[in-house]
Amino acid sequence: MSQARAQNTDVLIVGGGPAGASAAYWLSQLGHNVVVVEKRTLPREKTCGDGLTPRAVKQLHDMGLEHDLRKFHRYNGLRATAHGRSLELQWPPHPTFPQHGYVVRRRELDAMVAQHAEASGATVLQGCEALTPIIERGFVRGAMIRATNNTPGDDTAENDTEPFAIRASYVIVADGANSRFGRSLGTFRTKGWPFGAATRSYWESPLHNDTWIESALDVKDRNGNALPGYGWIFPVGDGTVNIGVGLLSTFRDFKSVNTTHLLDAFAHQVADRWHIDPASPTQRPARGRIPMGGSIGPQAGPTYLVIGDAAGSVNPFNGDGIDYAYETARLAAQVTHEALVSGDAAALQQYPILFNKEFGQYFAVARLFTRIIGRPLVMRELTRVGIQSRTLMEWMLRIMSNLLRPDEIGPAEAAYKAAVAIVRLAPNS
Repeated sequence: MSQARAQNTDVLIVGGGPAGASAAYWLSQLGHNVVVVEKRTLPREKTCGDGLTPRAVKQLHDMGLEHDLRKFHRYNGLRATAHGRSLELQWPPHPTFPQHGYVVRRRELDAMVAQHAEASGATVLQGCEALTPIIERGFVRGAMIRATNNTPGDDTAENDTEPFAIRASYVIVADGANSRFGRSLGTFRTKGWPFGAATRSYWESPLHNDTWIESALDVKDRNGNALPGYGWIFPVGDGTVNIGVGLLSTFRDFKSVNTTHLLDAFAHQVADRWHIDPASPTQRPARGRIPMGGSIGPQAGPTYLVIGDAAGSVNPFNGDGIDYAYETARLAAQVTHEALVSGDAAALQQYPILFNKEFGQYFAVARLFTRIIGRPLVMRELTRVGIQSRTLMEWMLRIMSNLLRPDEIGPAEAAYKAAVAIVRLAPNS
């Protein structure tokens, strides 16, 4: 990918992950000059389950990557496990989304989408960190950039050049959950709203090509205590499985849990069934904190937008952020295009409105759900009842994966509407 230094552009995108690269693709398709600055050198590792749900698959298809996806491991749906029982749940049919998903390592997925954006005309500068925004008369007009000697797999970024400026009419912030650049513009997380902590690694397994991803709803710590979170086993199809654990901040003792120890306990818990050596992962565990439910804002300024994990657009129901990275990027590209074509920066203010229309109500319901299951006894009872009913679990899969049908009102849609009514009585949830 190009390392040429662009000095002026229509749009500067900070971050070359799912959100940033897909925003670059859509804006380039619309005929605009785009520069993406990515601190790391692709491919690089990310703390992620690597699972692409039908929502994410649709976005990648829309970007013209359907053929590229076929080389990765395709799966049919979710195997839910709890209390010694398991249910295999096919992805529900939907008029908009496919009925399958893929497991793609993030190092491969992010590089693929970034290369696709570059092939569409975007300039992608790898190993380039956005240090500080350029502010002119109160408006963000680009950023000061510094190249680093970062290499694939190296998490340290040492400086090797003097900073240089990239000026832009508009800036899109897509630098992930920690969003250093976003914070420099004043973004903040709504305290009291949930966030997650996740840790994952890879293990060799003969079941690496299983056609189901698996979610364990009864994760326990080393002492056998049930915790409000979940474990996952996602077959990668390359000889390995991605195994990880996620824990919600709504759990009272959240801060006392070491997720690396929790992952070790979970790996031992599933070792026999997945034929892994729990003591021998193929790499060191990666971990991170994940803001959820649209918890970070403001999402727009006069000349900038915040998208993907940098905006906290992760589904609190299941910890999925890739779908919403792609979808918020597409919304941002749409309004930025309108601003560029019309010459009116006010078009950017449609982004928070569109974001709220698309995700606001759903995220509010999901946030309320995380509060409910933050109590281990409640979580245990819900999973005990749920795992005994295929019908109930199918409803929950449709809701939790955001695959509700707009064309009909089934039991899942009715349950979701009831939850919406509850949320309206508790607007701060």
